[in-house]
Amino acid sequence: MSFEEQPDFARQVADLNKYGQALNNCESVEEVVSLSLEAMSLLFEFPYTTFIEARDGDLRVVHSTYPEVSQGDAPGEVAYEAYESRETVVVTGEEAGEGEATVGSTLAVPATIVDDVVAIIVTRSVEDTGFGDAVVRPLEILASHAATAISNIRSRERLERARQDLEKRKEMVEMYDRLLRHDLGNDLQVVAAFAEEVASQVDGEARDYAERINRTARSSADLIQRVGDLVNTLEQQDEPTPRSLEATMTDVVEDARNQYETLTIEYDPEAFDYRVYGGDLLDSVFTNVITNAAVHNDGEVHVRVGVLEASGEQVIVSIADDGSGIPDSIADRLFEMGAKGPESDGTGFGLGFVKALTESYGGDIMVTNGDHGGADFHITLERV
Repeated sequence: MSFEEQPDFARQVADLNKYGQALNNCESVEEVVSLSLEAMSLLFEFPYTTFIEARDGDLRVVHSTYPEVSQGDAPGEVAYEAYESRETVVVTGEEAGEGEATVGSTLAVPATIVDDVVAIIVTRSVEDTGFGDAVVRPLEILASHAATAISNIRSRERLERARQDLEKRKEMVEMYDRLLRHDLGNDLQVVAAFAEEVASQVDGEARDYAERINRTARSSADLIQRVGDLVNTLEQQDEPTPRSLEATMTDVVEDARNQYETLTIEYDPEAFDYRVYGGDLLDSVFTNVITNAAVHNDGEVHVRVGVLEASGEQVIVSIADDGSGIPDSIADRLFEMGAKGPESDGTGFGLGFVKALTESYGGDIMVTNGDHGGADFHITLERV
């Protein structure tokens, strides 16, 4: 008999939904594990349950009510099989006990978000008749609730780490900003003023030198002011909130197409049907990267914008062009503030600004050589 044909189907679904709501309110993985084990005992009356967390390919037993398995132990073969196949695994007979004669059948259910396995719930029975659909289906529903809860907890943890890192960076940048603006900035204004006065009183080569000093001092002072403006922008960023990746990217692509006639953009909005964490300047991240292809390349440039990878926790956006690529002279420091190529007329702050913004959202950015000769930027954002 299938799960849906069970006489108490409606009650089981209601009970599972209640546990699902409770799991989504958990603040830690330990709470998720405790509540899941409680559900296994009360709803299904399974005394032997093991909860295994999967993180970055590493599987570890978090808790177990089965006497032969303890916290920190390596999971059994059935758990690894469920993890690698991303499918529910049922084993009966001698293989079920993995050396323990008292076990007749073992059930391993992977808790997945999209294609990512974040946990495996393993339960055992002394019977060797296996587990039917009436048991497997509700356990898969419970595992799905647990997976959602764990994924949300991990996202919150990463965002909190990103927020703390951003606060530390802000403190350091604020200190440098004060030093630059108030100390060096004021000194440069004095230098420029004296150089201008000297230039008005001398002629010939001396006048040329004085004017060059004046221009250099004012240019440096202007650069310091722009850095300060950038710092103020970053300081005003609020906590990341859920954003529509499709709506953001569609607006960016449309604006770029209207602004640059030499820029051709290949873009499929349906591929971006995700929600990610970002701020009011999320569009600036994509705008800077896309428009760089038009600004730093001569002639027509083709840009391909797509989703490189989407897991339960992250979305990686690829922005690749067929331009001349990244100059070797700045490849290693491309995302540093002020880094620019020898022939660039820009300030060199664009991609540094992009990296700072992306990291403030809990994400990251990197660049590789594209398949079409240009640069391929990979922008990673936290998925909601």
